[in-house]
Amino acid sequence: TPLPVWRSEDGRAEKCIGSLVELYDEIEKAVAAGVMESNPLRDKGFVPGDMSKENYDRIDLHRPYVDRIFLVSDDGRKMVRETDLIDVWFDSGAMPYAQEGLRNLGNGCFGQTADFIAEGVDQTRGWFYTLHALNTMVSGKCAYRRVISNGLVLDKYGAKMSKRLGNAVDPFEMLDKYGADAIRWYMMTNAQPWDNLKFDEAGVDEVRRKFFGTLYNSYSFFALYANVDGFEPDREYGVKAEYSELDRWIISLMNTLVADVRAAYDNYDVTLAGRLIQDFVCDNLSNWYVRLGRKRFWGGGMTADKLAAYRTMYKVLVTVAQLGAPIAPFFMDRLYCDLVPGAENVHFTLMPEVDSAAQDKELELRMNLAQRASSMVLALRRKVNIKVRQPLSKLVIPVLDSRTRDRLEAVKQLILGEVNVKEAEFVEDSTGLVTKKIKPNFKTLGKRYGVRMKEIAASFAALDQATINAIQRAEAEGRPFTLALAGGDVVLECGDFEINSEDMPGWLVASDGPLTLALEVTLTPELIREGIARELVNRIQNIRKDSDFNVTDKVNVSIFATGEDFRQIEDSLSEYSNYIASQTLALSVGLSASDVEGTSVEWGEGTIKIKVTKN
Repeated sequence: TPLPVWRSEDGRAEKCIGSLVELYDEIEKAVAAGVMESNPLRDKGFVPGDMSKENYDRIDLHRPYVDRIFLVSDDGRKMVRETDLIDVWFDSGAMPYAQEGLRNLGNGCFGQTADFIAEGVDQTRGWFYTLHALNTMVSGKCAYRRVISNGLVLDKYGAKMSKRLGNAVDPFEMLDKYGADAIRWYMMTNAQPWDNLKFDEAGVDEVRRKFFGTLYNSYSFFALYANVDGFEPDREYGVKAEYSELDRWIISLMNTLVADVRAAYDNYDVTLAGRLIQDFVCDNLSNWYVRLGRKRFWGGGMTADKLAAYRTMYKVLVTVAQLGAPIAPFFMDRLYCDLVPGAENVHFTLMPEVDSAAQDKELELRMNLAQRASSMVLALRRKVNIKVRQPLSKLVIPVLDSRTRDRLEAVKQLILGEVNVKEAEFVEDSTGLVTKKIKPNFKTLGKRYGVRMKEIAASFAALDQATINAIQRAEAEGRPFTLALAGGDVVLECGDFEINSEDMPGWLVASDGPLTLALEVTLTPELIREGIARELVNRIQNIRKDSDFNVTDKVNVSIFATGEDFRQIEDSLSEYSNYIASQTLALSVGLSASDVEGTSVEWGEGTIKIKVTKN
């Protein structure tokens, strides 16, 4: 950046030019005095007084062009521009003024303090400092109110990227491969901006698949059925929407998300905002609301329940698009415009407001309990390789307090449906059913009791089941438990211990904090027959999908199996053929020992064939 200072040869005369208009006038004086042949600003079409960008873009005052301009002193001497240049950091430091030009020079609007800036940590002594230094000298105030100092981008092992080391990542190649939004979301949510980021391409791919893929699949599911039914968000239907507890829960949780994400954005915590949105979409919208309410979208006609499901999911998807737009501007804009009729751009909308009347914290707690319990049971199934489609008979839940029992009772049927178990039983005394073991947390207890840890560890090993249950009950109620030992009382708080449960023959046991579950895993012939029926439904539905059948198409189904597979399927069809037909829109479901020209599908240790034809 050239210094706008002109001096006479003897250095006695000096002029510092503050604007192009002033320079224009000074050149005119130089032309009149014969120092310049013509005014290069006028030759380029510059018009004094025209404040448009186009007018100013006509002029380039960098070197060498500026060095061809000569001025004249008041006493008629030729003046040459000072040859020194301004350091580039001065140019950056002048940002509060350079961004608006000199039109406000001399009034209080000149050089307004910025609300927020961001730059790499390596610029702390450069841009951050020069901004404040210049602004303080010129305006007597700070240049910015808030700043985020970004960390460096390293390779996935934490080493500085270098062409020499061969660990540099080509950003344009990544953009072409994954898109800008997936990279932005990964970089924003993988680490806080002020921490160094270990850039791993696998992480970008995971974000694209898990978050954007999940959100896209949720939208696609909604759009598929909404288009079949001709759903319009603002249309009045002949029925009044009847919102289920599942609808009210996701709307309540969505409003909690709005409050939390807005607070995170207001606090410049983009990392937290992105993680909150991602967890909501993957864990609550897709993995819970859509999966549990999938059947509500099936069938013909607009029922009160289906209308409630459509309106709920529409509202949630629109809100997610608005909340995520600052981090994923392209994807969320497309999602929003595909959802909202006549929408021009998601970025022209305001952030959604919190509807406190729609929030139900007790409902959120109940549903969270249902999600935790379901996850625990599903983990137990995986432990013994029993698929979810295989029904199980019983789930026993020891309850430590009436509040937890009431919450679990309210969501019991939802849990049973999710984990495919026939019955749930609540028991207050789990002695003989569940054997619990407790371990001290040496890190937390050691800080408070130090040399007594040997005594405390020994006492934990000797605790009976009744005492362990009492400790767990205190944890559930959020209060400390006092353990009376020979060396004095020990106060146990949440986090000071870990309680685990041991399995019993025919049962699997799991614990998550104060919540313990026991699952009966013995399979009866009746349960096996129902499990086979559910497996057949799954295989037939997959074939329908792969065959590009419409969701309303009626079909006929023929199954070919041999040996023990034939016997088991025949046994299952004798009881569940109507169930299979209703779930797959089949007009007939038949089993044959003769080979059919169908699709080979995995079955047990081998394969069977299933032929699905459109009626």
